[in-house]
Amino acid sequence: MESVKRYLLDTHTFLWAVQEEKKLSAAARQIIENADNELFVSAISAFEIANKYRIGKLPDYEYIVDNYPYIVLKLQAQELPVNTAHAFFAAKFEWDHKDPFDRILVSQASIENIPILTNDATISSLPWIETIW
Repeated sequence: MESVKRYLLDTHTFLWAVQEEKKLSAAARQIIENADNELFVSAISAFEIANKYRIGKLPDYEYIVDNYPYIVLKLQAQELPVNTAHAFFAAKFEWDHKDPFDRILVSQASIENIPILTNDATISSLPWIETIW
């Protein structure tokens, strides 16, 4: 019997899965569409999406901002809360990348031992994180 496979969606992967599926890689699409997989969306992604929508960087995502909890459920994903261990690890590990959203996602993937579905080359370059695209 094969164990359940768990995956953390990077924020852009979540957005594309919901609204721009053609931007997903074949591997990411297959993972997301496989109901046997356990998908996670970080709580930090909700903050990132809402914040970037508010400041005008994601103007086409009002539907997602207004319906976020429903959309996560519709995608058959679960929210991954940010806890103290995630926050401290994100603040402490050495990485030149300054994006606080990516730092939290990497921290969560590392601590929870979950691969990230991302096409972000900066995240993919980290040797201790499994990424799939």
